Amino acid sequence: MNLKSIRGDYRIVGTNQNDTGNTYTGTLNLDTDAHNRVVATWLINNTQTQTGIGFYKDNILVINFQYLGENNTIYKGVVVYKCLTKNFLDGFWYEDLGDPNYLGSERCFKINELKNMLN
Repeated sequence: MNLKSIRGDYRIVGTNQNDTGNTYTGTLNLDTDAHNRVVATWLINNTQTQTGIGFYKDNILVINFQYLGENNTIYKGVVVYKCLTKNFLDGFWYEDLGDPNYLGSERCFKINELKNMLN
């Protein structure tokens, strides 16, 4: 697997950084810039956009992300994905202002491949 093979659109499902067990869904777009950094854009529950920049090495993807939340507060964090295949990423994340006792989790399924499997 290489950096170019993980580019694309993904469906995501995740859990928040707390003990409620609440899940969220959304999409993730992964691309690269001229410096081979990963450029990420999430759309969570069709309402919240998050952006990030990261890097990929040895099937590990690390992205620093941020978004504008309630009361115009900027939230920042980091997500780490294990790239199990070019179509499936399994990760965990931590947000600076989140509960330090917990990590969030997120799984990503490449959309084009998911459509092919369902047909």
